Amino acid sequence: MLFLFSSVASADTLSLKPFKDDLFAYPATLSSDTNGAYTVIDYREMRDINQRDQVPERRVNAQYTDTGVRKMQQDLLLKTDAGDVRHVAVGKTEGAGIIVLYLHGQGGSRKQGVDDFTFGGNFNRLKNLMAGNGGLYLSPDFTDFGDKGAAQVAALIGHYAEQSPGAKIFVACGSMGGALCWKLAARKGTGGRINGLLLLGSLWDESFFTSPAFKRRVPVFFGQGSHDVVYPVAKQEAFFRSILAKSKTYPTRFVRFETGTHGTPIRMTDWRGTLNWMLSKAP
Repeated sequence: MLFLFSSVASADTLSLKPFKDDLFAYPATLSSDTNGAYTVIDYREMRDINQRDQVPERRVNAQYTDTGVRKMQQDLLLKTDAGDVRHVAVGKTEGAGIIVLYLHGQGGSRKQGVDDFTFGGNFNRLKNLMAGNGGLYLSPDFTDFGDKGAAQVAALIGHYAEQSPGAKIFVACGSMGGALCWKLAARKGTGGRINGLLLLGSLWDESFFTSPAFKRRVPVFFGQGSHDVVYPVAKQEAFFRSILAKSKTYPTRFVRFETGTHGTPIRMTDWRGTLNWMLSKAP
């Protein structure tokens, strides 16, 4: 009893240690409102892609990554009632204090979320943050963005939650992957277990307001490019504000990358700052 309590208590107070924070810090803030919950960040393709990458959008400059983390990376297969779930795991597969999943969008795979060099090295940073802080990072494949895909991801979460009962669990969804974020929030088991959602260049879903996750006040982060032509920023902003309309103190944040496009939030989101905020608010 005492051991279980102490492991849960330590997870409650977990704060991720820095990893290349100076390189991944947000550019200038152009404006903010709602007591800082909504922020507009200055994004510039010339600086944030062309100067940051050795080969634009394909290979970031070397100082942004540390590939030593690959020694803690495994390509695994989990057999579940919903089907086999191939996934890449980085860090502690048992006894983790924090678990982060990344769910890719249309045309992606488990490999996208562990690519060290694309998206400005931001996935490499996430891998290092998890490996360096006693955490676990998971990047799975799944069949679709519907109920079967959601069942597979839910089974994956359930498996690793059993291996790390004290862990806080955060699900990040890129683009169409957001459909799974909302489905997981709505599921009785998973919606009652996860501790935060990150929507990156993604979509909205009104069903969230009746979900177990909403009732538990699970923190929600939105990152969106102002020039996203797939999911218009105005609609995602309206959804963000509708959350606050239902509860002024709901833990949600919105970062708008001015002039950014569909993939910008995956490149630019500050994983450490965002996850530390979520850890401080997690139910």
